[in-house]
Parts: sequence; structure tokens; C-alpha cells
Amino acid sequence: MAETSTTTSFISGSSPIASLATDHIFTILLFLPMDSILYFAMTCKKFRYLATSDILWESVCRRDWGNTAVDALKSSFHDDEQRRLIPWITLYKQVSRVDSVCCYKLAEPDPDLIFPVPRASHSLNFVSGCLVLFGGGYEGGRDLDDTWAVYIGNNSQNMLKWQKIQTGTPSGRFGHTCVVIENYLVLFGGINERGDRHSDTWLGQVSLHENLGISLSWQLLDVGSTSPPPRGAHAACCISSRKMVIHGGIGLNGVRLDDTWIIELSENRCYGTWHKIVSHPSPPARSGHSLTCISETQTILFGGRGLGYEVLNDIWVLHVTEGYSKWVQIFYELQNIPAGVSLPRVGHSATSIIGGRLLIHGGEDSLRHRKDDFWVLDISHISLEKMHPTRLDSKKMLANKWRRLKPEGYKPGCRSFHRACVDDSGRYLYVFGGMVDGLLQPAEPVGLRFDGELFLVELVLQL
Repeated sequence: MAETSTTTSFISGSSPIASLATDHIFTILLFLPMDSILYFAMTCKKFRYLATSDILWESVCRRDWGNTAVDALKSSFHDDEQRRLIPWITLYKQVSRVDSVCCYKLAEPDPDLIFPVPRASHSLNFVSGCLVLFGGGYEGGRDLDDTWAVYIGNNSQNMLKWQKIQTGTPSGRFGHTCVVIENYLVLFGGINERGDRHSDTWLGQVSLHENLGISLSWQLLDVGSTSPPPRGAHAACCISSRKMVIHGGIGLNGVRLDDTWIIELSENRCYGTWHKIVSHPSPPARSGHSLTCISETQTILFGGRGLGYEVLNDIWVLHVTEGYSKWVQIFYELQNIPAGVSLPRVGHSATSIIGGRLLIHGGEDSLRHRKDDFWVLDISHISLEKMHPTRLDSKKMLANKWRRLKPEGYKPGCRSFHRACVDDSGRYLYVFGGMVDGLLQPAEPVGLRFDGELFLVELVLQL
């Protein structure tokens, strides 16, 4: 009886929260996760109106997806009227529950156009509204030193016209990493066709010119006397507006590495400072894995090939705050995941998509069977404490964070050591190149070929 009286009193308006101004209630709601906001909306008509308002849910989307993604998503609608017909709460739910992707082939052979040659282990980035492709490996173990760019803007599904950019630097390489920090590209390491490992750091800036098209300028970054040992086939990602983290790779004499380094760029971007992260435990040595930043403090490491040449499926999270860095492993069991037996992989892509989730595509297993599947990993709302193995209630909880997506539309081939990047909205993924299955020739032990295909992957939202 007391409980009923309390509930009635709350709904009738005698609760202190009912006397708060609307903007104060909005501020409180913005501290809550989606489920809690929806539960709050069930308490009474007044709160239902407030907790389902378009103003509130656009703010929730900006909180969880970032302003850049929300603004890019708004610009992708044909007009304001179409946007108004789709409430932000509906958009949020659809992004949270996405279960399929649709693929589109973006470029057909045209004798009047030029295209990048097929390659693998290159870099592909979305920066300043452009796709930028650099380097990679080609037939016969040769390296490439060419740079290509194409302007995307808001026309994600149009046929694209590549432009070859004459830069002269960096030198040819494959297995390097290149990440976007604000409007800059930061490139590190790689391997050349002689097998030499690099440890140089380059800063690139893209410029758009109305008449001259796209230009890209590279400069060798001054990093002082301290830098990571030379390597290739490592993993890297941006972790703030001025920092990049790298891990692992193949060092001198073919030794796989297990170290973690962070570089911080100066405010004027004229130099950078590397320092090594020491954390116990930490991910074991590997190459061909992925590092992906999903929030301001969390970066996910997945997969790769270990010291014993085994293909891995472990997940680690690097938690970075000011003056503090720590690796934590996420434990789960493959048998608790539908089709999870296909998860171990190397040479895959792992990209942060809208909502702070990880989209994993392709790669190959220990038998070098290449893959064409798409997986989403969602640990965006798991705290660092819950990741600790002694505090896990069930490994099934983390297994539920894996979801295999249904592919629709164009069917790209199985591939590994391709590259992928996402546009500003976080909804459209661009994939280029890689190693793909080819026709088996009599003189070849395996049927392999390099691919030069560019295709688009769209997260399907049921709007």
C-alpha cells in the first residue's frame, strides 16, 4: 500500500522532480543511458512527452555519436522535411539495432579514366571529405609509392573519379599505418620490397582547390631521439585530437612485437613525442591485427597472427586517460556466439561506426581461407570494472555483444589485407583492395591475386 501511495504521489506531481524546470530535467536525462530514459518516459504523460521529445533525442545522439556524425547524418537526408518525418528517437533505436549492411560497387572499368593498380596492405583514409590511398604491396613482393585521392563530399553512392597525386614522399612501402588526426594524416612505419622495416613518422595535409582538384603535402615529422623500433604489419589508431597509438607488428629479423607506443603531436603540428606504454597484463605479440578507437578513452585491439603463427580472436581494450594507460582483456567464449567459430582472423578491417561500435570485415583464418563476412562488436557501454575477469558474471554477457550482419546488394569477394574507412556520418564504409581468391594457375601453389576494387558498405537503417 505504501508503495502504491508513493507511486501515485510521484505521478500526481508532488515529487520534487516534477517541480523542476524542463531544461533541468533534460540535463538530468542526458546523464542516463537509452534504456533508463525510456523507463523514465513510462512514469507519467508529462515525463513521456519530455523523455521522447525530438530536442532531447537529438542531444542524446550528439552525446553518444558526436557532433560530426550527427551533422553528417542530417546532411545525408534529401531535405529538412524528410528529416522531420524521422524522429531522433527512432534513428537512435535503429542505429542501436542495425542488423544488415548493403554493398554497392562504386567504380567500373572505363578506358577514359585512371584507377589505382590492385594492391594490399596499403592505407585508405577519409579526410577533409576525400578518400586518400597510399602505397601497398603488389605482385612479386614489390612496394608502391603512389598516392591517390577522390572527393566524396555528401555523394556517397556516386561513381567516383580518382586523381593521382604527385608527392614523391614517403618512399614506397606496405604494411604501414596511416590514421586521421583532425584534418591531418599521420603515417608510421612499413616494409619496402627489400624487406627493410621503417620507423619514420610522416604528417600529411589534404587541400581542395576549385580548379586544380586535390593536393596532398607530406612532411617528415621531427620526433627527436626516441621512436618505436622499425616495423610493419602493426596496428594503429587516433586516440585524441593530438595522439596516435601503435601496437605490435613485425620487426627486424621477422620477429613479432608486443609493445605499445603513443605519439603526441605538438599544438603547431611541427613535431611529435613518442613514449612507450607499460601495462601488465598486455596483449601478446602479433601482426595483422586491428586497433580501433571507440571513445575518447577506449581503444579496441582484435585478432591478428601470434608468435606461433596462430590466428587469434582475443579482444583487448586500452584505457587511456591523462597520465594513465592500462590494457584490459575481454573474455568470451566462441561457442556462445552464433557462427562464432569464424571469428579468429588476421588481415581484417575493424572500423568505428556510428554509435561507438566496431564493424569488422573480411580477413583470413589459420588455413588462409579468406572471409567476406561482416560483424559488429558493441562494448560501448561496458565499464572498465566490468571487463575485469574477476568481476564478470558470465562470459555469455560479452558474447552477446557480437552480432553478425546480413549482407545485401552487391556481393564483394572474400578478401584479406584490404583497407577500409568510414565517412563522417559513421554510416558509410569504403573498402579498397586486398588479397582475394583467384583462378588457380598450373604454376601457382595457391590461387591468389591482388584486388583493385572499391566498394561502399551502408549500414541499413529501417527508416
